[in-house]
Amino acid sequence: MENNNEKKQDPQLISYLTLRKAVGILGVAFSVVLVIGSVVCGGCEEIQGSISSYYHTNMRNIFVGILCAIALFLFAYKGYDNRDAVAGNLACLFALGVAFFPTSVTDSLTRCIPNPIENHIISVIHFTSAAGFFLVLAYFSIFLFTINKGEITKMKLKRNRLYKICGYVMLASILLIAVYSICLNLGRCEGLIKFDPVFWLETIALWAFGVSWLTKGNTLLTDKKA
Repeated sequence: MENNNEKKQDPQLISYLTLRKAVGILGVAFSVVLVIGSVVCGGCEEIQGSISSYYHTNMRNIFVGILCAIALFLFAYKGYDNRDAVAGNLACLFALGVAFFPTSVTDSLTRCIPNPIENHIISVIHFTSAAGFFLVLAYFSIFLFTINKGEITKMKLKRNRLYKICGYVMLASILLIAVYSICLNLGRCEGLIKFDPVFWLETIALWAFGVSWLTKGNTLLTDKKA
């Protein structure tokens, strides 16, 4: 059961709450930090086509650093049983795959991306890792965070609804990115490129991920003290 009384009684639970909050904050802040940092530090005012494209900008170290931090926290997170531990380890592995196997960028040289590169195999690993990462996070939200431990309070019911909404938002974002990619390959969605749909869908998925973990960390929709 996740409530304020348990926070005071169980030091181990406090450490899990801290990990959840840290993961949630990083998820919400990820794209925001990349965009603002790119503008402030690199004079790059345009938003990139995807969050992964920021690997090729002056924000590369921040991009890799945040993903590694998320991976570390997920690896350290064990939750209530083996399912949490296995899911955390898988999410950690996928996050590292996204960080260290960058997506290809084949656009012309720009101020933001001075050295675009293309490697099909690395890109496949990157996209597979990104899809796996969000799928595991959706699994956390829909199936693991909604498990009831102890008394089911009104706030717990609200949290469970929010967890499921966040999980389904992540799944919908992945599906829409896949549909958009197929549409591009068929030569039918070039007009949408200027709106950076992949970046915004990834951002929405990350915000849903962050909100879910912040809620699990007793930051949102907490039970009132007895």
